Amino acid sequence: MTRSAWMGIAALTAVVLSACATLGNPGAPAPEPVAEPVATSATDPSDSSDPSDPSDSTDPPLPPTPAPSALPAAEGAVLGQGTVLQAGDGLPQFCLGAVAESYPPQCSGPEILGWDWGLAEQEETASGVTWGTYAVTGTWDGVMFTPTAAPIPLSLYDAMPFEDPLAGRQGTTSRQELDRLQQEIVDQDRAGVLEVWVEQGFVNVRVVYDDGSLQQRMDDDYGTDVVVVRSALHPVT
Repeated sequence: MTRSAWMGIAALTAVVLSACATLGNPGAPAPEPVAEPVATSATDPSDSSDPSDPSDSTDPPLPPTPAPSALPAAEGAVLGQGTVLQAGDGLPQFCLGAVAESYPPQCSGPEILGWDWGLAEQEETASGVTWGTYAVTGTWDGVMFTPTAAPIPLSLYDAMPFEDPLAGRQGTTSRQELDRLQQEIVDQDRAGVLEVWVEQGFVNVRVVYDDGSLQQRMDDDYGTDVVVVRSALHPVT
């Protein structure tokens, strides 16, 4: 057999073997094409957020719980001592805390409903402001004070002795911590707070009126024997 004949037979054999390798099992299904992955919002390569990181959440943050602002009301008659001041046609205010020593004086406090200057003695008027210092008995509804008796000028009033909440007590909180808490309470601008100061190892907070609930709130916030709440209005016994 010639060389060219052997080369023809070899080429034919290669073609037959290649066909057998391609056909394999004629009844087997052809392999399915592999689909390319499609980016979604969860698999977008350009999204670098970490689902496990709370800071990457798109949910809006919950608003902080506001501090209670309602003041407790007094069940019976109460007595207060301070400056009653009326500017122009506005309602008089019962200044139970600090008063600026100007002329006329400047101060603020709960509004007084039903005040009658005709029943008040020793009042002064200047620059459209009328004022005087009085002991007044009335009712407190948590918002306004309503007199139930004629006011008594403090110059004529025999002040009633009230229990001193610091009698025989000395706090153990450091002065540095007391100063910090004092400023924190001032910055909070809580409703009904008139004055805040440090004395005998306590932060003292004078409020318009407390039935015990404000003291409990301070104890819950700062711990017991740290803050002493003093009520400016006292129950009439």
